[in-house]
Amino acid sequence: MTPFLQLTFALAIIISLAKIGGYLSFRLGQAAVLGELLVGIVLGPSILDFLHLSIFTDHHLHEVIQELAELGVMLLMFLAGLELHISELLKSTKVAILAGALGVVFPLLMGAGGGILFSLAPKNALFLGLTLAATSVSISAQTLMELNRLRSKIGFGLLGAAVFDDVLVVLGLSVFTALTFPNAGEPSGIVMILSTIIRMAIFLLISSVIGYFLIPILSVKIFSIEISQGLIAFVFVSILLFGWLADVLGQMAAITGAFLAGLWFGRTIFRERISSGISTIAYGVFVPIFFVDVGLNADVKTLLGSNFWLFLALFAIAVLGKVLGAGIGATLSGFSILEALQLGVGMMSRGEVGLIVASVGISKDILTTASFSAIVGVVIVTTLITPPLLRYLIQREARMATVSAESDRDVLLSNSDR
Repeated sequence: MTPFLQLTFALAIIISLAKIGGYLSFRLGQAAVLGELLVGIVLGPSILDFLHLSIFTDHHLHEVIQELAELGVMLLMFLAGLELHISELLKSTKVAILAGALGVVFPLLMGAGGGILFSLAPKNALFLGLTLAATSVSISAQTLMELNRLRSKIGFGLLGAAVFDDVLVVLGLSVFTALTFPNAGEPSGIVMILSTIIRMAIFLLISSVIGYFLIPILSVKIFSIEISQGLIAFVFVSILLFGWLADVLGQMAAITGAFLAGLWFGRTIFRERISSGISTIAYGVFVPIFFVDVGLNADVKTLLGSNFWLFLALFAIAVLGKVLGAGIGATLSGFSILEALQLGVGMMSRGEVGLIVASVGISKDILTTASFSAIVGVVIVTTLITPPLLRYLIQREARMATVSAESDRDVLLSNSDR
C-alpha cells in the first residue's frame, strides 16, 4: 500500500471514530470534544497504537497527521474569533490582563518551587515553571461554542486572557534564553528581549492594518468575482497567512494569528457566509483530526512508572496554578467566585505553546527526559479534564440562575396573594 493510500485509510478511521466518539459523548451529557479526545487515547500508543500496525509502513504518516491537526486547531481558533466582536472583546481588557498575567505568574512560581523540591537546579526549575505557565484555550473555546457561551462574559475574558498569556510566555521564553544562552556575535540579552517585543508590536500593527482596512474591501471584491467559492478560498488563505505572520514575524503561536483573522473577518458583511463555509471544512475534516491527534501523541503507560510522582506533582501545580492565578485575576476584575472558577478551569488546558517551550528545554538540556514526559502527560490530562469540568460549572451556574428566578417568582406570587 502506497504512503498516500495509508494516509487515506488512517484519516478515514480517525474522522469516522472521532464523530462516533463525539456523538456518544454528547448523548452521555458531555461535550463532544471529550469523546473525540478519548478516541485518540484509544487509538494511540496508550491502548491500540494503530499507527504502528503492520499495514502502516510509512514513517512519516504521523507527521502528516500532526500537520493536518495543526490546520484543525487554526481553523477552530479562527471560528472562535469569528464569533466575537472586537468592541466586546476590548471591554474585557482588564480581566484579560489580570487573569492572563496572574495565570502565568502563579504556575511559573509554583512550578519553579516544585522543581526545586525535586532537586532541580534553580535555572532548570524556573524553566519547568515556564512550561507550566502556558495555556491553550482551543479545547475550552470548543466547549463554550457547543454550549453557546462563547459570546459571554466568561468567553470574552477567557479568550482575551489566553492571548495575553501567550504573549507573556513567549516573552518569558525569550528572556530566559537570551540571559541563559547568550551566543557570541549575536545581540545582547536586553537587545534580544527588546527585539522580541518590537516584533510582536509590528505583527499586531500590520495584522490590524490589514484586518481593518484591506480585509473588508478585498472580501467584497473577491465575492463579486465569478469564481467557485472564491470568498472561502480567500478566507482560508488569510488564516494561513495570519498564522504564518504570527509565528515568523511576531514569534507568537500560529493560532493567535488565526484567532485575530477571525476577529477581523467577523467585521465584514459576510460573517455568516464565512462561518458556514469554514465550519464545514473545519468540523467535517480538520478539527476531528486535531482532537484525535492529541491522544495519538500520548502514552499513558509512561506516566505509571518511575515518573508518576513527578507527573502527579506537576499536574497538581498545573491545575492549581491556573485556577488560582487566573481565578484571582478574574475576581479582581469583578467576576463572581463561580465565574472566576469557570475562567480558571477554562485556562487549565495546556497545548502546543507548552509543548513548544518544553521542546526548547529538552533540546538545550534544561529539561530531563523524565520532566519532558511528565509535562506531556500534564498536557494530555489537563486537556481531557477541562471540557467536563467547564461544562459542569456552566450548567451549575444555569441551574442556580433558574432556582433564583423561580424563588423570585414565588415571592412575587406570594406577595400578590396578600
